[in-house]
Amino acid sequence: MRIRSVLTVSTVATADAALLLAAAPQGLAAQPAAKVPVCKAKVLKIGAKQAKDARIVHITVKNTGTRTCTIDRLPVVTFGDLDGSAQPVPSGESGPYKLVAGKMAYATVRTIAALNDPEARRVDSIGVSANPNLGGRLFTLKQLGATKKVKVWEPVTTWWKASQAAADKSLKKEVG
Repeated sequence: MRIRSVLTVSTVATADAALLLAAAPQGLAAQPAAKVPVCKAKVLKIGAKQAKDARIVHITVKNTGTRTCTIDRLPVVTFGDLDGSAQPVPSGESGPYKLVAGKMAYATVRTIAALNDPEARRVDSIGVSANPNLGGRLFTLKQLGATKKVKVWEPVTTWWKASQAAADKSLKKEVG
């Protein structure tokens, strides 16, 4: 009996929704959602700074344009002349991330788990891109604020977040 009551209410609600859609003006019911364009490289300002913890690099991207656009939700971070890039945590696939005009997105990169790791490689630059289809920016040690070469081994990056605190928290949650 209880299931039947729920089904009856659900059927009535569906019938009411159908009546509302039928009564809506013709131009409103079938309009597709507006698509947000991909950001052009010229409106993106990319930044990177090494944190006090030498294993961490904070990266940013700012939409300097006048309209909301999208970047890839997974930043692309490469290290000097090494093959590959930082792996996203949590793992995931590319997808759009809306970046409102004038706003920034933040990600946290852990370049190495332990600075004394014997597998560590050392690089003197880091590349960052907000979209794998766009060129990014290369940061030298001086631009990163690093005093020594950056140690790299099994690097990971968070997805873009609305604040640096959220990015730091996400990294801590995912990798400890």
